[in-house]
Amino acid sequence: MPEPVKKTVSAFAKKPKTQVAEEGATVVFETETEKPDAKVRWQSNTKDLASGDKYMIKADGNKHSLTIQAVTKEDGTAYAVIAGGSKVKFDLKVKEKEVMEEVKLEVKEEVKKEVKKEEEAQGGAGDPGAPDLAATDTLAPEEAPAPAETPAAADTTPVAPQPGANIQAHDTPGFDESQAPDTKTDLTGLFTEKPQSGEVAVGENINFVAKVNAASLLKKPTIKWFKGKWMDLASKSGKSLQLKELYDRNSKVYTFEMQIIAAKPSFAGAYRCEVSSRDKFDSCNFDLTVHEARAVEGFDIRAAFRRTSVDGSEEAGELDFSALLKKRDSFFKGSPGHRASKSQVKSEPDEDVWEILQKAKASEYEKIAFQYGITDLRGMLKRLKKMKKEEKKSEAFLKKLDPAYQVEKGHKMKLCIEVANEDVDVKWLKNGQEIQSTGSKYIFESVGNKRYLTINHCSLSDDATYTCVVGDEKCTTELFVKEPPVTITSNLEDQMVMKGERVELECEVSEEGATVKWEKDGVELTRDESFKYRFKKDGRKHVLIINEATKEDCGHYTVKTNGGESMAELMVSEKELEVYQNIADLTVKAKDEAVFKCEVSDETVKGIWYKNGVEVKADARTHITHIGRIHKLTIDDVKPEDQGDYTFVPEGYAFNLSAKLNFLEVKIDYVPRQDPPKIHLDCMGHTADSTIVVVAGNKLRLDVPITGDPAPTVIWTKGEKVMTEGDGRLHVESTKGHCIFTIEGADKQDEGLYSVIVRNPAGEDKADINVKVVDAPDPPSAPRILSVGEDSCVVQWDPPKSDGGNPIIGYVLERKKKKSYRWMRLNFDPYTDTTYEAKRMIEGVEYEMRVYAVNAIGMSRHSAASQPFIPVAPTSEPVGLCVDDISDTTVSLKWRTPEHLGSSELDGYGVEYCKEGSDEWVPAFEGLTERTSVIIRDLPTGEKMQFRVRAYNMAGPSAPTSLAQAVTIREIMQKPKIWIPRNLRQTLIKKVEETINLVIPFQGKPRPVITWSKDGEPLNPKQVSIRNSDTDTILFIRKSERKDSGKYEVKLQIENVEDTASISIQIVDLPGSPEKLKIMDVWGFNVALEWKPPKDNGNCEITGYMVQKADKKTMEWYTVYELYRRTNCVVADLIMGNEYIFRIYAVNMVGLSLEPCFSADSAYIQKTGFEYKPPTYKEHDFSEAPKFTHPLVSRSVIAGYNATLSCSVRGIPKPKVTWYKNKMDISNEAKYRMFSKQGVLTLEIRKPCSFDGGVYMCKAVNASGEDAVECKLEIRPPGTFPQAQITKEERDKQMNKAD
Repeated sequence: MPEPVKKTVSAFAKKPKTQVAEEGATVVFETETEKPDAKVRWQSNTKDLASGDKYMIKADGNKHSLTIQAVTKEDGTAYAVIAGGSKVKFDLKVKEKEVMEEVKLEVKEEVKKEVKKEEEAQGGAGDPGAPDLAATDTLAPEEAPAPAETPAAADTTPVAPQPGANIQAHDTPGFDESQAPDTKTDLTGLFTEKPQSGEVAVGENINFVAKVNAASLLKKPTIKWFKGKWMDLASKSGKSLQLKELYDRNSKVYTFEMQIIAAKPSFAGAYRCEVSSRDKFDSCNFDLTVHEARAVEGFDIRAAFRRTSVDGSEEAGELDFSALLKKRDSFFKGSPGHRASKSQVKSEPDEDVWEILQKAKASEYEKIAFQYGITDLRGMLKRLKKMKKEEKKSEAFLKKLDPAYQVEKGHKMKLCIEVANEDVDVKWLKNGQEIQSTGSKYIFESVGNKRYLTINHCSLSDDATYTCVVGDEKCTTELFVKEPPVTITSNLEDQMVMKGERVELECEVSEEGATVKWEKDGVELTRDESFKYRFKKDGRKHVLIINEATKEDCGHYTVKTNGGESMAELMVSEKELEVYQNIADLTVKAKDEAVFKCEVSDETVKGIWYKNGVEVKADARTHITHIGRIHKLTIDDVKPEDQGDYTFVPEGYAFNLSAKLNFLEVKIDYVPRQDPPKIHLDCMGHTADSTIVVVAGNKLRLDVPITGDPAPTVIWTKGEKVMTEGDGRLHVESTKGHCIFTIEGADKQDEGLYSVIVRNPAGEDKADINVKVVDAPDPPSAPRILSVGEDSCVVQWDPPKSDGGNPIIGYVLERKKKKSYRWMRLNFDPYTDTTYEAKRMIEGVEYEMRVYAVNAIGMSRHSAASQPFIPVAPTSEPVGLCVDDISDTTVSLKWRTPEHLGSSELDGYGVEYCKEGSDEWVPAFEGLTERTSVIIRDLPTGEKMQFRVRAYNMAGPSAPTSLAQAVTIREIMQKPKIWIPRNLRQTLIKKVEETINLVIPFQGKPRPVITWSKDGEPLNPKQVSIRNSDTDTILFIRKSERKDSGKYEVKLQIENVEDTASISIQIVDLPGSPEKLKIMDVWGFNVALEWKPPKDNGNCEITGYMVQKADKKTMEWYTVYELYRRTNCVVADLIMGNEYIFRIYAVNMVGLSLEPCFSADSAYIQKTGFEYKPPTYKEHDFSEAPKFTHPLVSRSVIAGYNATLSCSVRGIPKPKVTWYKNKMDISNEAKYRMFSKQGVLTLEIRKPCSFDGGVYMCKAVNASGEDAVECKLEIRPPGTFPQAQITKEERDKQMNKAD
């Protein structure tokens, strides 16, 4: 009969739902259960809740509720309600109270006032380039101009919120809630502490702190810091900005810090902090106000309007109006009496943006400029060009640090620089902070002009920017710490579980927080909507959790890291409920007690009792109990209506246990007063039917019905011993009509024949009861491993010494890995034999086995573990066995390693031989050899022999590999042959005193006679050494000499057959010096020389001569010719008035001669006079009238963004350039900037507004004439498109006009 499928039924009729509440409110969660008596538990973050001041738990029948008083942000977490085997999860989301509407209106009015003031300061409220509050209030984030911040936003004083209020991102002035930015999902209140707005003076530091509680998060939260709406500060981290992260394992709180170092005025503005974790998101806005240094003198408005530039030029750079307004406001608000400073106001350039541009490709310039709000692309390119100029050579450093270094985690890193001054002191900085010499982490060394910084045991915190400072100079490098691969230190364990149970596959890796990947049968596992798989990470431990395992979950599970992987097998078996004790039929009398009792294998299984098909409910007379595996139905004071069929049905299983209750009516007859005692037992004596069997450890209760009048006296005996209540286990009780004998916790010693004797004055009676105590068997002996295979082993054991009184019905086996603590069962049904083959093991892993014995009572204790063993298969046979050489008594064999070695190491090879036609294999040597070649000696000459080789590992020998046919032991004649190496087939040239080592291989059998000679004469053994072997001959000269040159011959001879070869050797040396150097002639600045070759050429050709000259005043020699082939030359370009001498070296392939040949005479160069007449030239007129080579082009630009107009002109002399707007000269207006470089003219209009549109003209004038070009400039509001595009015909017309 197939096992019924268990259906999952929820214990809840109504489930609680997720709620959202404000701080301080009261929240009530309600649920209803299917059964009124169900026990319900409430949990928060997997911890049980109890009634108190904070929580109120109520239960009314099947209705249950949880009330949370005065909700706080800490209460916003995950909750659960549990009833029976059902669990329902739900969340409570806590939102902060909204800021009062009056505060919002007050803030907006304050902003309007500040904006109006700024408009007046910029030249009138009608300027369309100034931002309007209404536009600000309705401006969507994607439409807002990103780079510019209004002065109002920078200078508005935030209004303090009322107590308990918290201003979110949508509470800021000028923000429309309908146009709120998309924040992925609703805010869920991840912050436990938000960063607060702050104020700081210029040059000081300030910290902003945010805290996130990660107790309810499945993944580490990700945080981002922004300035304004778009600038991500992660890329700005450096000397002015540092981001830190801390984690408290006890409270599970992440602390994120943003530290601003040496604040500048440009740092002021609005900031935003965002945190996200999977589907949860939260953000917070805050402001930073930077106060300027105050002065007592007047404010110079002209100095504020001076241009700022990188090179300090007053005619270059740009005017920063927004910075000017901020400085003005901060001055007038902060200085008493409206006093200001005369110092020039300069805005600090954003160096970080330029560093990004310097490192970026040219194709990315436009994208970066748009991202950082740079509109003047031409000016940006000019500035980049200046910044990329090569720096001047350092005066303090001889050698600087490399741009970057890399080191593995845990290793040592040594940074080295060289300084120009050995006595100078250096400072080492890490991320702008000076490194202190504390402990052994950092070691500073000074050796000569070298300075070292050694970083021991590098960690990820050492991944930073390091700077070495010498005086006013510094050099910087980046150190990258490379993490080692993550390895698995504790492998997964095989598991076998029952269907519906929870499975946890656990491993441990070498690094905390490492990322791992889980796979099942090669398919990656992910967290799905049904939460079938859950991934848990605790430090270095990673756990895969499978809720309610099914048969589909069987398979091989693998965890992978970047440094290894581990695999384990999961087996899921169906549950089988075993009935250890069935309920029995009962016959009881009126007023007696009826007890139905059964015992099943699973303690967690619940059941229902039925009477005649109707469920039995507990009442005053009927009691239903469930203790462990035992289920009881007790009926007190039995009545006739209690008679019927009683059934017990286990929940989730398709079978039942039935019994019948019979009611016995007692008829009362008249009994005489004198009644002899009588024992009423159905079976008495020593037969099998009269034996009472009790399980060891259970209670033995003998209830014997007796009669007699008067009441008889009862005596219990075992053998000849009278049983009394001497110890605590034995109890004897007599009641009217019954005598009861009880032993608590029966054991084997209580087994035997018990007698009960009843006496009264009318007589006596006796009955014998045989008691047998049965128990679980003793453990078997330790199992023995008979053999192992690639993934299996054969294990054998001996039966237990005692079967516990019941025959052994089988055995249960378990195995585990040697280094593990978890045993896995191999069989669930008892195995009857004492030899078992265990399969599905991993090759190369060490295992242990143990055995349990099973009888009808239960399972014994486990046996001792077997000796550890490793499943491993023998290797495959060696390949390529062949005969390498053979002689009259020896054979040389060689082979290759087996193709398959398995997981076990190869122990070696065994070689055997036998005569042809015989099966008696003889080992060629004792033990094994690790080499793949061997020489077998002392073989009988002329015999045909067969050979074979086996590979051995811990599993035993492999299959043999043999020769294809037998080998005759007889040496084979081989003709002698000399193999001259390719490099010796031409003359071998060596220098004097060099070593000569010639290896000449040959062949020939038997071993030939070898003879060496030189030029037909025998060799001198004192000078030349000869060494011979079976396969080659070696000629060796330790220090060669000139006399060793010649032709060497080698001869091989075997009987009458011979072979010869010759080798030519040439020993070369330095040449002698040339002879008879003469000065043949001197004329002008030239000298003619002539000489003769040297007598000794060094045993090789003279390749040339080196000619040198020297002035007799200084006697410093200079080379005139380095490799001159002839024996005469002319030395030219000599200096008149000087006297020269000459010398010559001979040169060959070895080098220069040791001594030169000097000229006997000197050559004097006479002085001669002459007069130089310069040529005459006619001056050319280069003057040219101005002409525009590139005209102005009409443009349409957006208001508020800088605009440029460009053209090019040529003319000689350089023409004077004048710019006009609507025929009005604009050269002296501060709003415009004019540039002229290499004939390219540029007009820059700073942040144009609508009235800046019109006709612009550029006019060039010089003495030869004049020329002019003009164009139209259209200014359109943001978000609009040009009214009319400039057509190609108009542009061509302008070009033609310019030409």
